[in-house]
Amino acid sequence: MKILKHLFGKRDEAIDIMQEEALQSPLRTVVKNFVSNKLSLGGLIVFLIIFLIVLIGPIFNPIDLSEKEETQINVAPGLKMLDVPKELEGNVKEISTGSTFSVGVDNDGKVYVWGHTKISNKIDIAKDMPSQKELGKVVSVSAGYDHVMALNEDGEIITWGSDRMGQCKLPMEIKHEKIKQIAAGYQISYALTESGEVICWGNENLNDVRLTKRNGNSHIAKISVANTTLMALSEDGEVRHLGSQKSDISNVPEELGTVKDIITTADACVALLEDGSLRIWGKANKSEKEIPEMDGEIVSMVAGRYHITALTDKGTVYSWGSNNKHQTDVPKKAKDVVAIYGGTYQNYAVTKTGEIVTWGLKGYLLGSDELGRDVFNRILNGGRMTMTIGAVSVIISTIIGIIIGGISGFFGGWIDIVLQRLTEIVACLPFLPMAMILTAIIGNSMSESARIFLIMVILGVLSWTNLARLVRAQVLAEREQEFVTAANAMGVKKSAIVFKHIIPNVISVIIVSATLDFAYCMLTESTLSFLGFGVKLPRPTWGNMLNGCVSSVVIQNYWWRWVFPAIALAICVICINMIGDGLRDAIDPKSNER
Repeated sequence: MKILKHLFGKRDEAIDIMQEEALQSPLRTVVKNFVSNKLSLGGLIVFLIIFLIVLIGPIFNPIDLSEKEETQINVAPGLKMLDVPKELEGNVKEISTGSTFSVGVDNDGKVYVWGHTKISNKIDIAKDMPSQKELGKVVSVSAGYDHVMALNEDGEIITWGSDRMGQCKLPMEIKHEKIKQIAAGYQISYALTESGEVICWGNENLNDVRLTKRNGNSHIAKISVANTTLMALSEDGEVRHLGSQKSDISNVPEELGTVKDIITTADACVALLEDGSLRIWGKANKSEKEIPEMDGEIVSMVAGRYHITALTDKGTVYSWGSNNKHQTDVPKKAKDVVAIYGGTYQNYAVTKTGEIVTWGLKGYLLGSDELGRDVFNRILNGGRMTMTIGAVSVIISTIIGIIIGGISGFFGGWIDIVLQRLTEIVACLPFLPMAMILTAIIGNSMSESARIFLIMVILGVLSWTNLARLVRAQVLAEREQEFVTAANAMGVKKSAIVFKHIIPNVISVIIVSATLDFAYCMLTESTLSFLGFGVKLPRPTWGNMLNGCVSSVVIQNYWWRWVFPAIALAICVICINMIGDGLRDAIDPKSNER
């Protein structure tokens, strides 16, 4: 009755651990002992969370290995690029978007800046902004890559931000002109005068701009800045390229006719024709050319790097083009819109009620790297690669270790001597140098997939020795048991005795060893990748993500590029070691007493 009460009723506190183990299965005992170890259980939970995130995350956030975006380089962690100041609600006059920040002006002429405004250690668009008294009553603003232009009601242009290429130094001739439009680009500034001519200053070597009357710089109604050149719309509806170099965007179609408006993405131009249709040319991607059907006539257009947003006379907004940063995901609440603004990867829509609806890139949870890639996305995909290599390597080393250790321990004699000498030879090899040499010699002539598989094999082939010795010791003890003698007497094959009867009895020890080896293989892969002998960039792993962070400049100024991958790897390895220690204690509870 006492036994039944213990099995099916409440636990009898008086029963000791030896009685308890006698009344339940070994697996149940192990599970109970492991669960009672709060530290190991916590490590298991944290590891499972990380494992599920890196396993499922890449499905929803696939990585583009060719991704490179110069406007998003080394952006600090944060999700504030679309945080419009409350003061602008219901009082917006104009909004302009730069690379990682936006600038707005209200109907009272007051200027607001938000987003990731810190361009460098010395330049902060928000902090460097002149006082409202210095700005005056602003009527128009334009945000470039790393600087801002503002035009006040007196016709004065005020600039601030980076002036490395002179883009903030106003030329003398502009002070004698009336300005009707300003436009900031990449290290360059433009101003369109009332007389219809364009003046520019800044880095003209990088930007293809040739401002002469012979080149069409006269009677211009509007200008639009492309990636490194300038497009213009004349007063009579003609589209012009104000540059000297021939390119896809400069090749303006001849049959356009009269054009009402133009906008430019990074390398393409969009023209709104007199009949209300759109025409796109240049290096437009396929999604940019897929113009959606609209329920009205277009009254306004804005363009980002690789997307286009249009507003119809019925207050409906349409966005199309690249959607890698959700810049074309128009919210359902963007209804009865009266004005749209945007650029780069952000969009703003002002409704009849004055509400500002936003969509697009909010920022980067863990920042961006030296090529403008999302660090969080690379940690997700890199974690999957690091864990896959570690897991496959452990499987290979475990199989080799079980086979060699089992055969060596069971058969003994000269077989044991030969296999143990082989084990000692492999164990004496300097692991990291050997792995580096093998991957450097063999891996350079292979494809990326074959190289990754080779790394798994090398890690597995060079890391089985400890497990083989452990299995041998366990088999030596088990082979003297009665069930082995009985199996021999019944004529069971030697291989079946080893791998079907003895090994299952020592599987708990193998699991503990394999768990600890998993963490070791992950660290080893990360070390190889960090040193440049593992998985090659641009394919990410937690190790090679740290490879680009060895510079003191990166360590001091762009801490997020190395802190987050290092934390992910450290937490994962620590949790695996905690799980291994917990399993060891659960399998042998008395080990804590020794």
